[in-house]
Amino acid sequence: MSKVVQYLQTPTFRKNLIAALIAIVCLFLFVYIGLKIYTKHDESIAVPKVKGLHISAAIQALEDAGLEYQIDSVYQMDAKPGMVIEQDPEQGFHVKSGRTIYLTIITQVAPEVAFPNIKDKTLIEATAILKNHNLRIGDTSYVADIARDIVLDAQFAGQSIRNGRMIPKGSRIDLVLGNGLGANEVEIPNLVGLPLNEAKFALSGAGLGLGTVTYDPSVTDTATAVISVQSPGIEKGLTSLGAKIDVTLSLTAPTTTTGAPIGGTTTPKPQANQTQVTPPAAKPPVQSKPVAPAKSNTTNSPAAKTTTTNPAAGQKKEKENKGNSLGF
Repeated sequence: MSKVVQYLQTPTFRKNLIAALIAIVCLFLFVYIGLKIYTKHDESIAVPKVKGLHISAAIQALEDAGLEYQIDSVYQMDAKPGMVIEQDPEQGFHVKSGRTIYLTIITQVAPEVAFPNIKDKTLIEATAILKNHNLRIGDTSYVADIARDIVLDAQFAGQSIRNGRMIPKGSRIDLVLGNGLGANEVEIPNLVGLPLNEAKFALSGAGLGLGTVTYDPSVTDTATAVISVQSPGIEKGLTSLGAKIDVTLSLTAPTTTTGAPIGGTTTPKPQANQTQVTPPAAKPPVQSKPVAPAKSNTTNSPAAKTTTTNPAAGQKKEKENKGNSLGF
């Protein structure tokens, strides 16, 4: 123990102790100053706002601030491609120079999706299917077809698109729909002179429908009324399948100068004309003069009596002659 105490009292120990303390202090100062330089203590940079900017403008702003960046991309159908929608850290956050800022942008190239089957679907169904596939409806056009609001064709970039074709998400799809009027045209039947029930039957057979029905003020019994005006008329010739014909009913159908109904090519009208013509033909026997001779026979009764009395006088002379021959 005495040797240790004696060593601690020697100059050599004191020199070594002082050297060790100096080394420790120097090491501490070196570490402190080195860490301060390495960590850039008391130096910070406010993160600039790059959210809402295009990616090129955002990169330029971060480089000017001495910051690094890392980009991730997502797809949004209604957002502008290349726009920064998220940043981390947020605007105004203080960071060291060289700090990495994480950016989320809208992808420049949209991912592709297989085109769904929407043909022969209604417009409502097609809209829902396209929305589920991140597609949008562009222009809609109508063509003559008996199916109304049914998808007849789908077009992308001006050309018909087949089912299963890969197209970018968010693409606009143009639809060709049917207008419900039909592509075929039929001849307009002549309804003038027909009652309403026969007109309905004729229109149904021609693939047409009955439109507005108007009655003339003079009509008292609708069961006996006939069609006097139709619109469109037969002069138009053809109309689309499924079109409606407006009619006006009156007591009688209009007639031409010859007495025949207008357009009276149907069978019921000539029969009606014959029944109307027959009564005038039957009137002459009633009004003719042959009845007068019959009246003259009844009025010339004396002449009749003379003809009847002559035979009686002859019979009397014969009896007298017979009596004379018998001696009476």
